[in-house]
Amino acid sequence: MIMNERISDFTRALEVSAADYSVMLDAEACARLENYCSIIERFNSRLHLFAPVAPAEFATRHILESCFAAQFIPDAAHILDIGSGGGAPAIPLLITRPDTRAMLIEATTKKAIFLREALRETGSQTQAEVVNQRFETMPTPAVAAPVVVTCRALERFGEMLARIVAWSPDASRFVLFGGEAVRVALEKIEARKRVVVPQAVLIPRSDNRFVFVAEKTTA
Repeated sequence: MIMNERISDFTRALEVSAADYSVMLDAEACARLENYCSIIERFNSRLHLFAPVAPAEFATRHILESCFAAQFIPDAAHILDIGSGGGAPAIPLLITRPDTRAMLIEATTKKAIFLREALRETGSQTQAEVVNQRFETMPTPAVAAPVVVTCRALERFGEMLARIVAWSPDASRFVLFGGEAVRVALEKIEARKRVVVPQAVLIPRSDNRFVFVAEKTTA
């Protein structure tokens, strides 16, 4: 009963708040996102996928913030999600943007197993693959353009960003979540002419969290 109430609270928050994030959700997308919330509820205490929050906050802070970034994803993009952890932003993006595909890169084996199950339970398994590896130990993926690199919760993100840019395919777009530390790291990389940063968009209902959109230069 408690689980059902939590999922109901989650769904109500999606429905009430989606417009604030410029997100449109049909009945199928809502049902798949409910499935995603349900599997998070079952596994979160064991795997520490997300900091514990009320279902309504999970809907806005993790799901709708992820979906907010869909406007920066080109049609038919191949998403490389680094440090996927609990699956955001990749899984919400796959659900709301069925034209996309994704590679979810996660170093922790238990979380990689979880991600495969979450993809299956949300009906997203045909759109994605999970790679249980650190991105630094992988060759640059040979995936069809357009390529979008996402990252939302990687440890030492600011420090790792230069490595992510060097590793990523040429002409990649970066759709990154964060605050001042990410801005400073991007400015340093931009100064070395590795990326161009065209915009930083404030996330709705936030004072200091942004989606940063950058393009990798080919020079």
